[in-house]
Amino acid sequence: MRADPRKDKTLLTALAQVAPGTDLRSGIDDVIRSQHGALVVIGDPNELAFLFSGGMRLDLPLTPQLLYELAKMDGAIIVNGDLSKLVYANVQLMPDPTIPSAETGTRHRTAERVAKQTGTLVISISQQRETVTLFVGDLRYQLGEISEVLARTNQGLATLETYKSRLDQGLTRLSALEFQSAVMLDDVLVVLQRAEMAMRMVEEIERNRVELGEEGRLIEMQLEELVGDVPRERAAVVYDYELTGDPAAAVAALERLSSLPYERLSELEEIGGLLGYPRDANPLDFTVAPRGYRILSQIPRLSEGIVRHVVRDLGSLEAVIRASQRELEAVEGVGAVRAREIREGLRRLQEHNLVDRYLQL
Repeated sequence: MRADPRKDKTLLTALAQVAPGTDLRSGIDDVIRSQHGALVVIGDPNELAFLFSGGMRLDLPLTPQLLYELAKMDGAIIVNGDLSKLVYANVQLMPDPTIPSAETGTRHRTAERVAKQTGTLVISISQQRETVTLFVGDLRYQLGEISEVLARTNQGLATLETYKSRLDQGLTRLSALEFQSAVMLDDVLVVLQRAEMAMRMVEEIERNRVELGEEGRLIEMQLEELVGDVPRERAAVVYDYELTGDPAAAVAALERLSSLPYERLSELEEIGGLLGYPRDANPLDFTVAPRGYRILSQIPRLSEGIVRHVVRDLGSLEAVIRASQRELEAVEGVGAVRAREIREGLRRLQEHNLVDRYLQL
């Protein structure tokens, strides 16, 4: 699978600067519609001064109309870093000619070298191909048609909805098994696999949304509704089942899971290894027990700190369920009121889980 260059935060920031709804993008669209080309450099003009000569100093507010008019000249346009002013127009850029470039056109080749030499955002608008290419440092990205990005994003939302549905089913099953003390490692790994696949789709959709700018406002609302508690659930499962029980090890396991190559995400043994389990263990026969982070975090008004204290003192979800009122009260920060809330909350969760399981049958 080809890596998405938009995973780079610098490029993602650049995409936000040229997204639909910004004055800069409106000006770029006007240049393309008029079948002109342009070279626009975004950055501190004082720091870039060594790269260019000639041209006109303007220091005028950035407007789409002015950018369009200045693009009719042959030279490059210099815009300040916060995109508030068109500082120079019709300047000649002179980047280091020894910097390697795979570009064939003069404008693109100049843009690539300036970006590599300075690390700034350089926008090259091709007159012949009517395309917009961003160069940031060593990165290159060609803007797609908004209709294509939107179609791709809607497909992503449909896929995410499927992933989320399968994840919810897995979580409901996992909860039922946890209350029955009958969890196998396979049940945990399948949930983590589905959660990670959902989060990767979320990240891809979010990158599309940034590129869409104001055209992606509806996407943002749909995404927020679909994501729900997926990040928290994924983290809680890792905290529940990471082999050592060390919170720092759980954090490290989450990071390794997020960076696991996509093709290896399909291998459950690989995910089990990230949690510290032997790779030769058969997940279908390997019994595991939850510590209780995920279930306890679903009880209203129970803070993360209290959940940690309960797990630390009692050690497992089974022990929490069996704990007496007095044993719960003895946990740091719990007391009589919270102890009753924990017992009542666990009872309601068990009943709710039974209903959910029945509805899925």
